[in-house]
Amino acid sequence: MKNYVPAEEAVRIVKPGQRVFIQGGAGTPSHLVDKLVERASELWDVELVSISTQGRARYADQKYKQNFRINSLFVSENIRQAVNEGRGDFIPVFISEIPGLFTRKILPIDVALVQVSVPDRHGYCSLGVSVDVTLAAVKSASHVIAQVNPKMPRTHGDGIIHVDACNAVVFHEEDLPEVTYDGAMNEIAMRIGAHCAELVEDGATMQMGIGVIPDAVLSSLHNHKELGVHTEMFSDGLLPLIERGVITNQHKRKHRGKIVSAFVMGSRKLYDFIDDNPSITMLGIDYVNDASVIRRNPKVTAVNSAIEVDITGQVCADSIGTYQYSGVGGQIDFMRGAALSEGGKPIIALPSTTSKGISRIVPELKPGAGVVTTRAHAHYVVTEYGVAYLFGKNLRQRAKALIDIAHPNHREKLEQAAFERFRSYQFEHTQY
Repeated sequence: MKNYVPAEEAVRIVKPGQRVFIQGGAGTPSHLVDKLVERASELWDVELVSISTQGRARYADQKYKQNFRINSLFVSENIRQAVNEGRGDFIPVFISEIPGLFTRKILPIDVALVQVSVPDRHGYCSLGVSVDVTLAAVKSASHVIAQVNPKMPRTHGDGIIHVDACNAVVFHEEDLPEVTYDGAMNEIAMRIGAHCAELVEDGATMQMGIGVIPDAVLSSLHNHKELGVHTEMFSDGLLPLIERGVITNQHKRKHRGKIVSAFVMGSRKLYDFIDDNPSITMLGIDYVNDASVIRRNPKVTAVNSAIEVDITGQVCADSIGTYQYSGVGGQIDFMRGAALSEGGKPIIALPSTTSKGISRIVPELKPGAGVVTTRAHAHYVVTEYGVAYLFGKNLRQRAKALIDIAHPNHREKLEQAAFERFRSYQFEHTQY
């Protein structure tokens, strides 16, 4: 087994002009990143590639614009300003296809910075909470620097790497980032969660993300039976359902009896739960988010969020006009996979208005807004006012269904916009 080296020594592998991958989510190797930034005066034009990272991204500071260039695959809060001020770039791509960018050398990785569990007696470490795109980055990178953290859980699945596969190994114990939304729950979210829960059938296979609405959906499923989970990621909201026996995974056709995920983000309680837990299988995102895999499970019910939805069903989930807010992620992977699943239901859930009272059901998306889920992919849209079922509906019928679940304060203007667009607005209510 290799000897540990100081982080300052390990990051000297990085050279000017190289492309460096940073593991994201709760697996962000903050210690390594900080030590890399401390070398800024020796570096220039270093390209940093990652999905959503946690913690302070010091490399995104204005003073480092000549040293580090962000090329983000998913814009997180800590780099959002830098990207929108032109000090970074964004790559629109399905998260399921990111591993291929690395392995096919479309985005060849020079150095991968990752965080792993303590090696076992055979020298094997786990990528723990973040297997996702990290596994492909590790396999394809010219150099791998691993931060060994005793607080990183050892997870079962494909995220296993041998310590000898790393060019440098650094020991550093630190708490993993924790993200929970308990204090943010509100009446609107609970109403949305209840509407979504009505669409979930017993025996369904669930996919959900992280946030207030996903947690509200999960909190509304306590009376359901024999649910399964195949999801890009999950958080603490699943734990009560597991404890109550609601989640059994017994009806899944792929990985029966197992919760399948690519990354996890939540509280320390969650990280302790997944540690060495054989009921949790952590796999690469190119497999987890493969629609041909997703569709194999029964009644896949995918719940995803949006920034705004236009009256024809186009879903913007990654930008506010031209302002890049997040990324494409895995929404369309699961929207399509759920649609192809036997009895599946792809759901977009969002509050009817912003915190400032602006309607999120709109006549047209803002200029420059990105369409993440096309209107052909959209089936169910849910707000606190109900469910709009769009599949098989024409444009007028879609507009009617979506206006019916818009905030009452905005329905008249939306109806006027629909009339002007379609020259008619007379048809029966759609049903779901």
